[in-house]
Amino acid sequence: MSTQPTDVLRKTYGDAIILFDEQNESTEYRLLKEFVYENRTYAVLQSDELKKDDEFDVFRVVESADGEYELVTIEDDDEWETVSELYDEMVFPDQDDL
Repeated sequence: MSTQPTDVLRKTYGDAIILFDEQNESTEYRLLKEFVYENRTYAVLQSDELKKDDEFDVFRVVESADGEYELVTIEDDDEWETVSELYDEMVFPDQDDL
């Protein structure tokens, strides 16, 4: 599975991205990684709360009609799992050798 690095979010928003939930509560996330896989762009983000549990969130990055980048929740479990595994392979490339 081949990925290509990208930095569209980092160039636009920097390393810190603030997201709002359904109750309009904000959470600051750190942008860990961006990459393209099968012509889709993905972003891996981590809040302080997720960092405590060594977890992260994965989003699909889409460009809106007005040219702004938006993060979309990945609803498909298989897609989420694939993208999460790709991220793990990028961060821990030699784990298969253990």
